[in-house]
Amino acid sequence: MAEAKKAEMVGVARKTREVDARPASPGEIVITFIKGQGVETRSKPAEEGDWVVRNRCEETGNEEILVKARSFKDRYGEPLSEADATGYRAFKPKGANMSYFIVTDEIGPFNFRAPWDEMMVALPGDAIVQVQTDESDTYRVAQAAFQCTYEIVDPARTIVDAALR
Repeated sequence: MAEAKKAEMVGVARKTREVDARPASPGEIVITFIKGQGVETRSKPAEEGDWVVRNRCEETGNEEILVKARSFKDRYGEPLSEADATGYRAFKPKGANMSYFIVTDEIGPFNFRAPWDEMMVALPGDAIVQVQTDESDTYRVAQAAFQCTYEIVDPARTIVDAALR
């Protein structure tokens, strides 16, 4: 991300599409599966208060992620619905601004370590997003998931500086 910022390739986006979420069971491991790509990542075992968040994005297979208790309320607020039979309730992301850049063919693919200490693969077209108040909270969002669930506030530049190659 630091190199993308230096090359002025970073834009601002925010997650805006409603999600479904349920409390995670302590010890539960959430496998994020992206339709057409397979397993994106596996979470560390859930702790008390963590949540399983399911995106509403048919293009990616409505992938699920584990969100830590300390981040969930700030990111998703209060439920919009009662729990369904499987415990999921609707939530509206609070839409906090996130820094992002798009992985171009010239940059990617590449691997990097996610905040939950697992290697992630970034593919051309994917977005690398970063919580603006926590530079260590940087992760991949598959291209289709980014297009489906995020709103662009300030577009990222996709012209690649030779220093990033």
